[in-house]
Amino acid sequence: MADSDQSALHVRPGCVAPEPSQRGARRQRILSHRQYIDGILHGDRTILARAITLIESSREADRNLAEQIVEDCLPHSGNSIRAGVTGVPGAGKSSVIEVLGTYLIGELGQKVAVLAIDPSSQISGGSILGDKTRMSSLASTDMAFIRPSPSRGSLGGVAQRTREAMLLCEAAGYRNILVETVGVGQSETAVHDMVDFFLLITLAGAGDELQGMKRGVMELADLVAVNKADGTNLKAAERARGEAQNALHYFPVTQSGWTPRALTCSAQTGMGISALWNCVLEYTAMTKANGWFGLARRNQTQKWMHEIIRDGLKHRFESHPAIKARMEKLEQEVLEGHTTSFRAARELLETYSDFDR
Repeated sequence: MADSDQSALHVRPGCVAPEPSQRGARRQRILSHRQYIDGILHGDRTILARAITLIESSREADRNLAEQIVEDCLPHSGNSIRAGVTGVPGAGKSSVIEVLGTYLIGELGQKVAVLAIDPSSQISGGSILGDKTRMSSLASTDMAFIRPSPSRGSLGGVAQRTREAMLLCEAAGYRNILVETVGVGQSETAVHDMVDFFLLITLAGAGDELQGMKRGVMELADLVAVNKADGTNLKAAERARGEAQNALHYFPVTQSGWTPRALTCSAQTGMGISALWNCVLEYTAMTKANGWFGLARRNQTQKWMHEIIRDGLKHRFESHPAIKARMEKLEQEVLEGHTTSFRAARELLETYSDFDR
């Protein structure tokens, strides 16, 4: 489905936000800038979903409006806890998120927004896994907003507009933002650089995966949660927790001053879920007290600015008429081995520089 389609389905209470693949299923009237802002600030999930669809659009007209919406929502954002959730395949990330979200709503009375980043189809660009189907219980309450978005090849399994989506959710009154990544185990710094707390979910018997992630995702984790600690798997899960805790001791002291820890939990029984969230709250309180919380967010905003610059330059380069005129021919020459990738890239960059003076 084309990215440019602004239409979004009406989200009734108990329904998840529509994902991009659902656009075009039903046309709705075009909303004004003021209607978007008012709807988001009043917590209208339908308008929030349409606004996120808008910021994911690749159309220039949509991007201009989306930027205005984000800028106007910015003063109303920032008052949330942003937690990233990643883990090895099969660890039960979606299940833990569903139980955690249900706990936050049922026990603490707090709204939850889940931005579930799915792998993208190479054909349509849409989400493949469809996390909303695995969070049916959480989706049944109108205090939850679940948005599956395709990663579209972004590093770390993060959708291109996840940051903007988080800001809009915060402006809509969601004080807990959970970002679930694809869990590819590579370049997860992408999500780490946009959240306050980073949770790694693993499971007993994942020794090979744990070793492979040691110098990557695990060293970024603020908490390692060994899931599926129930039934006959309880002892194995506790052993895995001990192994993870020992491994965490080998990493350098964190800049935040927080000492990463490991615990066991069960998405099936709910065991350990409250303890998990208490770790998040403890981390948040400590880093706010020592100043790291605000500093980290400011650094993330600076990195975001540089990413926007890179994306903007790439877009300008690829859409330049002179580049379009040369690109196809040079790509064909590279494919046929008549020129090297380096020479072709240099020629295109020189062409752009000559016309851009």
